[in-house]
Amino acid sequence: MFIDISRLVGRMGRGLLSTGVDRVNLAYIAHWGPYAQAVLQKGTWRRLVSQTDSQALFNLVLSPPNDFGWQFKRLILRACLPPWPSQDAKGVTAFYLGHSEWDRPGFAQWLKKTRQKPVFFVHDLIPITHPEYCRAGESLAHTQRMRVVLQSGAGVVANSQATLGSLAAFARSQCLPMPPAAVAQLASAPLPEPVGLRRPMERPYFVVLGTIESRKNHSLLLTLWRELVARWGQDTPHLVVIGQRGWECENVIDLLERCEVLQGYVHEVPSCPDVELSRYLRHAQALLFPSFCEGFGMPLVEALNIGTPVLASSLQVFREVAGEVPEYLSPFDGLGWLQAIESYSAFGSPRRQEQLQRLKNLVLPTWQNHFAQVQKLLDHI
Repeated sequence: MFIDISRLVGRMGRGLLSTGVDRVNLAYIAHWGPYAQAVLQKGTWRRLVSQTDSQALFNLVLSPPNDFGWQFKRLILRACLPPWPSQDAKGVTAFYLGHSEWDRPGFAQWLKKTRQKPVFFVHDLIPITHPEYCRAGESLAHTQRMRVVLQSGAGVVANSQATLGSLAAFARSQCLPMPPAAVAQLASAPLPEPVGLRRPMERPYFVVLGTIESRKNHSLLLTLWRELVARWGQDTPHLVVIGQRGWECENVIDLLERCEVLQGYVHEVPSCPDVELSRYLRHAQALLFPSFCEGFGMPLVEALNIGTPVLASSLQVFREVAGEVPEYLSPFDGLGWLQAIESYSAFGSPRRQEQLQRLKNLVLPTWQNHFAQVQKLLDHI
């Protein structure tokens, strides 16, 4: 078995915090790493890494030491220099867990040359279905990626039925057959219990979690918070914006940096280790998730998993994952969001308590179930 870790090591090498895609990669390494070898790609350079170097890399990313940077560079250099192990992977399953590199020139030909059986993890088709929320040119690149998935994949793992449905629709539009596929929902990251840490702030507050980009609809929340300040004054609940700044979000950045009304009530947290994330989520009145589109929505699972209520957009995928536990609102319904936030702001809010009661019976995805579904796919392949 092979696991492509190119995206993961690239981000860790730059000192970046883990994203949802990175957490999937780490989960696969933890589950199958002892029996696997690594794949490394950069541009048009590709290698199947030796068993010895793969195990060293897997151990390093799962338990980064204090001198991670030095050990990381040494291992990468050793894996990149000859002599290399056999590059013939005839009949061996290889997991490709992030969308990066799939559209690079020669990737499909390399898969065929090495005779591996690639299984692609598809997180979403948003650049194709909603190109207006992505970088220019991303729709064309993602189209090429998904064509590689359909033409070269021995199998496909999708994080939701909604994502698999989008891929099937794309396959029909391209007149391409679907490879064998499975839906395997993602489990929450095991957020640590913030023992001994107090509430981040005394006032009631809400959290929005995720990269700041146009499809996440931060602009709706910031506009609503101006209205809340006008209505409530110093009694306004606070908003904690957790996530790095992304692309095409200039209007949100302008509000965060230049709107004096929001100063002191809206707090931007661009870098948030898991202990702090756990603390913010556990004490929040609710997680706010007003996205226009999502492939899965890991923040939804993370919040519900530790018992925090959620106000979310009325997306098919959210209902698929969390049923009718969260409260759902249209991402265009500003008045509905405002009323819900005001209702949830009070400590002991009846509306919030009702969701907490529903949450007691919710069964969330687990990694055990995830890998059971993937194993069924592998057995079929």
